[in-house]
Amino acid sequence: MDIDNKQLGELMTQAVPWVRTAGIEFLATEPGKVVVGLPDHEDTRNHVGGPHAAMMFGAGETASGAVVMASFAEQLDRATPLVARAEIHYRKLALGPLRAEAVLGRTVEEIVAELDAGERPEFPVHVTITNGEGVTTGELTVVWTLKPRR
Repeated sequence: MDIDNKQLGELMTQAVPWVRTAGIEFLATEPGKVVVGLPDHEDTRNHVGGPHAAMMFGAGETASGAVVMASFAEQLDRATPLVARAEIHYRKLALGPLRAEAVLGRTVEEIVAELDAGERPEFPVHVTITNGEGVTTGELTVVWTLKPRR
């Protein structure tokens, strides 16, 4: 299923209302990769003037969820995507608007084959968070699963 930024943004804001609340913008969608933007809002900043750590995590997790939704849209009638675990590393002080680029860590075909075999596949999504100059301010790995519907 091919999905564009607008369709993905609408799908994500319907499924996860927090996406709209946070002001997440969908910037690029291609197979296995999604890029979202996190605007700089004064009311979501931390004590040093940058986006709060929770906002950075939220943007990264949203980007990972968007790549999962885009990659497995055709499987949603038989499986529910869920986060199994996540780990974030804050690399540099983040200031201003941010971008979070999520990349699927395994092929869709491998994951669907496990689902077809009756398994509950787990797979990583790697996210790089950068500032307006392209400097990496955070890195996140979110491990997702597709829980078969019984």
